[in-house]
Amino acid sequence: MVAQALDIEDILQVGVLLLAAGSGRRLGSAIPKQYLEVAGKPLLLHTLRSLEAEERIRWLQPVIGADDAAYFAAAVAGQVFTFALLPPVVGGSERALSMVAGLRALPDAVEMVAVHDAARPLPSAALLANLLDAAQTHGAAVPGVAVTDTIKEVDDGGMVVRTLARCRLRAVQTPQVARREWLQQAIVGAGGQLSAFTDDLSLLEAAGFPVHVSLGEAMNRKITTIEDFHWLEGILQSGQ
Repeated sequence: MVAQALDIEDILQVGVLLLAAGSGRRLGSAIPKQYLEVAGKPLLLHTLRSLEAEERIRWLQPVIGADDAAYFAAAVAGQVFTFALLPPVVGGSERALSMVAGLRALPDAVEMVAVHDAARPLPSAALLANLLDAAQTHGAAVPGVAVTDTIKEVDDGGMVVRTLARCRLRAVQTPQVARREWLQQAIVGAGGQLSAFTDDLSLLEAAGFPVHVSLGEAMNRKITTIEDFHWLEGILQSGQ
């Protein structure tokens, strides 16, 4: 399927699906990591504040775990945002199912959907602006950073099949942005295989839609381990 480029003057209404349904199992935490405090605030709140840098974001739809309503309410209590913070919905057992649950809850006026990890608290204003510009032009975009290590493909026995061309490889991040109608078509096309997609825009790739890679940033790091939390705390306390 080949899509026509969008007119850059056609300003689209952007809604963010904030995926916050993960647990703290990898950290050994009883509290999901997105609600743990870093530099005096819940991780999730740092993420929300970063997203305020992009004025084209009009709505934010949180997607949370089934038992996390109280955690979420406490994290945002008394806070006012530049976008409309919608009531949270419960996510599914897989990332793609959480994305679908959030997509269904977005207002009809949303034309462009950005799917973002709650545990990526530092997307910069420049990253968000470049990403939405690219999505507006191409219909879908994802931030990516160049791969610095040599990457080898191996078989089931661990034997090298081939060495991939590093200059053409990118490690992708979130937000991952696409036209709402494209996501909806791709979800229908995936059918019963939906849960197999661990990357949001891989749904679009499978459906034949073009996806542009914009410039990602090392600071747009996903917080997963204790070391990541220490790194983030140092960044926040230093005011970088």
